[in-house]
Amino acid sequence: MKLNQLLEGIMNELPAEAGLINIKGITNDSREVAEGYLFVAISGYKVDGHDYIESAIKAGAAAIIGEKDETGINMDIPYIRVADGRRALAELARKFYNPHKDKKTIIGITGTNGKTTTSFMLKHILEQAGSTCALFGSVYNIINGEIEESTVNTTMDALAMQKALHKSKDEYVIMEVSSHALSQYRVEGIEYDITVFTNLDHDHLDYHKNMEDYFLTKAKLFEKLKPGGNAIVHIGDQWGSRLAGMLADEDRINLYTIGKVNADLCIRTGSRNEMELIEDSGLRLPIVLPIMGKHNGQNAALAYQAARTLGLNPNEIIDALKSFIGVPGRFEVQKLPNGATFVIDYAHTGEAFSHCLNTAREMGAERVIHIFGFRGDRDKSKRKNMVDISMLLSDFYILTLDDLDSESKEEMANILHNLNASKKGVVILDRTKAIEYACRHSNAGDWILITGKGDEKYHLSYALPTSSDKETVEYVVGEQELRVMANG
Repeated sequence: MKLNQLLEGIMNELPAEAGLINIKGITNDSREVAEGYLFVAISGYKVDGHDYIESAIKAGAAAIIGEKDETGINMDIPYIRVADGRRALAELARKFYNPHKDKKTIIGITGTNGKTTTSFMLKHILEQAGSTCALFGSVYNIINGEIEESTVNTTMDALAMQKALHKSKDEYVIMEVSSHALSQYRVEGIEYDITVFTNLDHDHLDYHKNMEDYFLTKAKLFEKLKPGGNAIVHIGDQWGSRLAGMLADEDRINLYTIGKVNADLCIRTGSRNEMELIEDSGLRLPIVLPIMGKHNGQNAALAYQAARTLGLNPNEIIDALKSFIGVPGRFEVQKLPNGATFVIDYAHTGEAFSHCLNTAREMGAERVIHIFGFRGDRDKSKRKNMVDISMLLSDFYILTLDDLDSESKEEMANILHNLNASKKGVVILDRTKAIEYACRHSNAGDWILITGKGDEKYHLSYALPTSSDKETVEYVVGEQELRVMANG
């Protein structure tokens, strides 16, 4: 594609030679530059792409796009200045990889908790109906039926996103859309057929100024709906109710609300996994979900409504939900030989803690033991609330390490000790030893919940030879089995 074709609509004034330069690829990583590439230099949060312009030129870049007036570099290829490199990258990637809109149905799901489970549920429903479905999310990406490793972020960057959309031949694409993705233009230029809002909880205030900013950023997803598109909003908290109010007067879209009362689709939860969905027509659909937790009733309702807007039959959707086996790292259960139960979950907010700990009680836990820590460099303002909720809802908790990023181990250790103000809690810094300790001190009827990482790999090295919470659980369960055999 010629440079002038790429820049059309992005730049008012084009370099004279733009019509002569053929662009063979686009990247914002100088290590990926090849002959004929367009290099986009972005002033990042940790790295400044402008520092790598010379490397990009040496690698064969045909043109440079940057945010700075002066680079201090003498170059014989065009340098085009833009106000926002991230936004420019998104627009350029869309034009390069997806110049013609295809017939994919694109569904975006946003919110603090529940995005992953809702997206997996909807994918399962669509596939049970015989459709092909891509999934872009925090656990892994699935494109054309093949599982690919997920990116570091919940939502991949704009360049990777457009490449993935180009690669996908699926009928449907479901993507988790984070607030970071919306503020950093990672999904710029994508028009959604369906957008879904799950809920909003205290999170990411290290990035956003406050909850108001966090909410308004999430709400931007609904501005990206196609005319005639469908907005599905859970109104179980003040933020969902407010979003529904904002969208109610939007004539160009269709709004569907989900809630316990006064909603287009009402949720009635019973004991354990029993629930009933009630459409505004009066149709009542009872279901016993195969996965634990009343909060999954909300996720199921959102997936149900999305499938309904796509034309699926109610009973067909319910039958599919009955066979849904869950999500890796989301309330994964493993029994111990001594009758205790391990649960691994990604929960990392106060509300998510409440859902997990209460679910354990509802499932008959005689004693709840909770193991968790805090990500380094992440929202520090939510930490005390997380401890308070664990203190309230568990019988015993263990504060331990999570990924540290740039925070030191000593700094995090001090934070954990300072937050541990209850006799119900202890601090065991080594995450694997914390899990082993809980296992060794467990009894029949105990539920041990390990939250914060889900199926993610450890970034730190620990005492036990394991690389994830799941591997650690399998290791300590194996140890317990050996002890039982030795004593038997």
